[in-house]
Amino acid sequence: MQLTNTANRYGLVPQSLHWVVVVLLIVQFLLAEAADDLPLGVDKLAMLARHKSVGLSILLIALVRVAWRLFDRPPAPPPMPSWQRLAAGLTHWGMYAVLFALPLTGWMMSSAANYPVSWWGLIQLPDLVVPSESLEEILHEVHEVLAGTLLFLAALHVVAALKHQFLDRDGLMRRMLPWVGRE
Repeated sequence: MQLTNTANRYGLVPQSLHWVVVVLLIVQFLLAEAADDLPLGVDKLAMLARHKSVGLSILLIALVRVAWRLFDRPPAPPPMPSWQRLAAGLTHWGMYAVLFALPLTGWMMSSAANYPVSWWGLIQLPDLVVPSESLEEILHEVHEVLAGTLLFLAALHVVAALKHQFLDRDGLMRRMLPWVGRE
């Protein structure tokens, strides 16, 4: 498989970035749920530190994905009504926006709560806002809403992909699946 996109299929780089983000998002939601169930203490702080590191990793990969997309245009979509093309575009760019906003609001929330943010313990990141309990509460709510928004958009994305695969039978899903036949 080639690294870049072709007229009909995504290349290895965008496919890999896509599926790594999918796996990291699943891990991210599991870490958040596990941390919520823990009492405040060392275990919870360690779980949240991993959650922050995974979130920052997703942010970095999202930056690479957008940069790659600007460099390597995606394959043309199969024929579909204009409203579906518009909905697909809005859903994709909405997911990109949330993939940026979620880690940034989490980082700001940690800063407002006066908790340090590091990336896997390797790089200590600066605070984005000054400590503030009221700001931390607002950012927590925004972070939760964004997480719900991401779940909704991801579910919409999966349902649309399955519709294309099983109802339209237009081969749309094959373009992003690395283990499915080549061109």
